[in-house]
Amino acid sequence: MSASADGAAVGTSAEPDAESLVEQARLWWQTDIIDIHPGEIALRGYPIEELIGNAGFVETIWMMLRGELPSRARAALFEAALVASVDHGPQAPSIAIARMAVTCGLPVNGAMASAINVLDDIHGGPGQQCMELYLEIDAEAESAGSLDQAADLVLQRRRDAGERYVPGFGHRFHPLDPRTPRLLSLVDEAVAHGVVEGRFAAIGRAVADAISAGRRTPIPMNVDGVTAIIYCELGLPPELGRGVFILARSVGILAHASEQMRQGGRIKGPMPKALGYTYTGPARRPVPRTDDDGRTRS
Repeated sequence: MSASADGAAVGTSAEPDAESLVEQARLWWQTDIIDIHPGEIALRGYPIEELIGNAGFVETIWMMLRGELPSRARAALFEAALVASVDHGPQAPSIAIARMAVTCGLPVNGAMASAINVLDDIHGGPGQQCMELYLEIDAEAESAGSLDQAADLVLQRRRDAGERYVPGFGHRFHPLDPRTPRLLSLVDEAVAHGVVEGRFAAIGRAVADAISAGRRTPIPMNVDGVTAIIYCELGLPPELGRGVFILARSVGILAHASEQMRQGGRIKGPMPKALGYTYTGPARRPVPRTDDDGRTRS
């Protein structure tokens, strides 16, 4: 018996020779991303020495994820979305966790890993979820007849399924997210110059209109909603939308972890000790005593 490339045992009439084993080893991992030989490194075919000093970091992120270097205009739009997501203060759980981890003695890698691990569906996932919403509306639009009708249909379908939260809209802290108007204006400029099509910008605005219809105060689009527009316009799949958000937020996580290291502090919890917390359990009570036979004594 021998092992196939995926690790499964297969029957053979003879054991593989050394050359065959080496070939299997070479095929075990396959990648289009990087090619390394002694004295040579190429990323997506581009020699690293040519990328250094010629391609920016954001362009390199795009190239690593998408396979080709972006145009300057598309890179600029991508970068704007990343900049908008770098930080949201110590009240953001991921940032708070990084700072608390440092006061518990973790080095920078442990603090960053602890923080990144909470960027899941609730804290780190709305951007991806909003992209999925936009793509669902886009797929519905042809049969619905218009983007507005498609948005209404998809949102109603989600409400019927018990979903009350619309990712990418509303904010627990900002009545109006200051990042949204600026990013939307950059999208509109990119559309005017033919950099992106603008279809997902229209979808995002259709969602905003649909969820605000009949309300005295509109529900505003937040940073997740507008970066979802940008990432959809640029052709990223939703899982990469979450991934690049995590890349961006890692900058803030690192900055706060570094700052906390300089400030010092030891075992800092989420609140100062003087504030305490709210206890909702039973009042103080005695522990019941029992006889040897297990009966409770007063």
